[in-house]
Amino acid sequence: MGSVFGIVGFSGSGKTTLTEQLIACFAARGLRVNAIKHSHHDLELEPPGKDSARFRSAGAAEVLVASPYRFAIVHELRGAPEPTLAEQLARLSPADLTLVEGFKHDPIPKLEVWRAETGKPQLFPGDPSIVAVASDHPVETALPFLDLDDADTIADFITHHLALNPHADR
Repeated sequence: MGSVFGIVGFSGSGKTTLTEQLIACFAARGLRVNAIKHSHHDLELEPPGKDSARFRSAGAAEVLVASPYRFAIVHELRGAPEPTLAEQLARLSPADLTLVEGFKHDPIPKLEVWRAETGKPQLFPGDPSIVAVASDHPVETALPFLDLDDADTIADFITHHLALNPHADR
């Protein structure tokens, strides 16, 4: 399955921007990277009326849409509980690293992205899984503090923390 590392924080803190930058950093270093993004909102992955949406509306439990460029699987929960992070990870193809945005209560190593202007509290004082904090202003913490605007240094931290070897032969 490879290593798993979380990016957590409240809405508006910059998690998605940082995660996107980190994916690019790790891919440039030769690592195969997967990503999981948790959303509290309903997902509309295809416009209503398209063939795959019609299949789901008709009652299909899972619809796979394939093309020469990519494929996507849409799985309808239909009242079943939301799958756990571990169950979601098990569905992914093998990778050197999976970055997880969200799932802030799961016990995986995490980086908190925090910005004072969100008006939200810091998560790290109550979460022992948070191993570092990234912000655009200094944060008082005993944890490693990283500049939110320096994705390369954050990638270095994650590489070291997880003992990833981006130059290993495949």
